[in-house]
Amino acid sequence: MTVLLAFVLLGVMVAGTASIYGRRAVADAAATVQMAATQQTRTNLQLLEAELQTYRLLPIMLGEYPDVRAALESGRVDAALNQKLALLAERTGAPVIYALDSQGMTIAASNAARRDSFLGHNYRFREYFTEAMASGATEFFALGSVSGRSGLYLSRRIDRGGKPLGVVVVKVEFDKIARAWIRSHMATFVVDPDGVILISSDPRLQFHTTRPLSPRRRALLARTRQFGSIRLVPAPLTIAGERSRLPDGTPAVTVSLPVPIAGWRLVHMEPLDVALRVAATRTRWATALAGLATIATMAAAWWVYARRKRNAGARAELEAEVARRTAELRATAERLQVEVEQREASDQRFRQAREELAHANRVGSIGTITASVAHEINQPVAAIRTFADNAAAFLERGEPARAATNLQSIVDLTSRIGAITAGLRRYARRGAGSIGPVALDAVIDGVRLLIGDRYRAKGVTLALPDGPEARLTVIAGRVRLEQVLVNLLQNTLDAVSERRDARVDVTIGRRGRDVVLTVADSGPGIAADIADHLFTPFATSKKDGLGLGLGIARDIMTEFGGTLDLVPSSEGAIFRMILVKA
Repeated sequence: MTVLLAFVLLGVMVAGTASIYGRRAVADAAATVQMAATQQTRTNLQLLEAELQTYRLLPIMLGEYPDVRAALESGRVDAALNQKLALLAERTGAPVIYALDSQGMTIAASNAARRDSFLGHNYRFREYFTEAMASGATEFFALGSVSGRSGLYLSRRIDRGGKPLGVVVVKVEFDKIARAWIRSHMATFVVDPDGVILISSDPRLQFHTTRPLSPRRRALLARTRQFGSIRLVPAPLTIAGERSRLPDGTPAVTVSLPVPIAGWRLVHMEPLDVALRVAATRTRWATALAGLATIATMAAAWWVYARRKRNAGARAELEAEVARRTAELRATAERLQVEVEQREASDQRFRQAREELAHANRVGSIGTITASVAHEINQPVAAIRTFADNAAAFLERGEPARAATNLQSIVDLTSRIGAITAGLRRYARRGAGSIGPVALDAVIDGVRLLIGDRYRAKGVTLALPDGPEARLTVIAGRVRLEQVLVNLLQNTLDAVSERRDARVDVTIGRRGRDVVLTVADSGPGIAADIADHLFTPFATSKKDGLGLGLGIARDIMTEFGGTLDLVPSSEGAIFRMILVKA
């Protein structure tokens, strides 16, 4: 009876240990999936934010466009404006851009030449019109009343003398983003404050609800026709923390992050089934090992007990046999443990290889930019080879001093290569950076790196300042000041590249406490009809240009506390930049 009770207690202990191990394995698996889901959600959110940022500036720029204001004031359809809006929509990827007068009537549209043209349609009932007229600007997601395609409407009111003239609207569709989110057996979607799914990697989930809508709210949505005649039925999934379920019933981990649109959230559901199967396999292996050890121990104990009753004189032999069998079982258990560890190590190597592949894919995307500085790097590399050969020859002739001079030159050239690559990384880095004291010679070096090889390829002389004036310090941001200079130098290169003895001169001077940078070229100059509004958005003399570069450059200079202007000249074009001396 005592032996039987011991066996029962031992079995209960094994079962309890297996249960604890199983819960821990499941918790570890869920934590791993949670971490992966969080990272994937952040990546998906970055894609969405980048898409939104691309289009949010368009209504602001269109509000400053004279042709749009003129059309709204006159209330007449302008065919030339429709063509310009169509070109802008094509260049930016916007599905449609249009302007509504103060009564909501469409007077200009990028799709004017298509069958689904918005011209002549009145949208005063749409919330993106009423909200923009009331508050100045709004962002509103809805189903298109003409196209039947859903999208985000970015609208901005245009005023003249305190009086609203109308609204400009840019529609953004997210089909490309939704396709980029698609991954096997997962769900990524965006919900609005009502819990309605607006954008989804699974098209079957779009315009379903993640929580019940009140009758009053449904009536309001029907009145505004935000979703047309679509019935907003509950989505076939469950969002409930650890009890979340995908449409096919698979358990999942849910991560939710706010989207930079009022009340919107990005939800990502990562399946748990694979991780739970791995956890179950590990638990079965652990339980099998514990059970095997328990059975072996129980069998040995019973064998000892029976042997003791039958023949007390054979106890020593029995103990030796038990020891031998126990050693064999321990060896078996160790082999099984080694197999489990090998499986876990294989899983770890697989995960590591997957992460390395993802990292290599990210790093590979920037490989193409290195070609632009190949010429700048090849020159010091060739010089290093020459200096190294000369140093070896000097050492053979017993002239260590001259060899040391060559070696120092090699050190300087390697520093130059480092400066070239560092400058390229700095220029490509994302972010506005801070405004403070900036050395002009460092900016000139950066510009020479970024644009010098293109000038040499075109055979155009580029004279950059290299004297005491180049060592002045101004208040600016280095990367953005380089951007302004590179923009001006690219424009001047396009203007003079076809002319004989083409030349561009950059000079630096002083005006009181200010520093003046001048960019002058030997080109044909700028026509008077263009010069008057050269810095206005969309004003350009280039056939394929949008006319945004100089406007952006002037805005950057204004932020520095300086100015950028076109200086009247009878020969060539002259741009003058004024900066505050540090």
